[in-house]
Amino acid sequence: MSPPDKAAGEPVITPARVVIGLCLLAPFVAMLWVGSYDSVDPKFIGIPFFYWYQMLWVPLSTALTCVAYVLVRREKAARRAREGGEQQ
Repeated sequence: MSPPDKAAGEPVITPARVVIGLCLLAPFVAMLWVGSYDSVDPKFIGIPFFYWYQMLWVPLSTALTCVAYVLVRREKAARRAREGGEQQ
């Protein structure tokens, strides 16, 4: 059984899908690479870097996930529009 994108003649890897993947992968890489933020300095309002860096990634991860979601929805809507136009 072939994937739906192949059946429609569309490429499986599109620029939008690459951006989606990067948006979803960036928070994981940033949090799992502990050596990049394993320090006390610079402090921000008295909070060591180790803690505020992780807390900074909470809204950043949310924003990146929202961007990925919007891109997926936009791609699905475009695919539906193309498929609807071809059937008529």
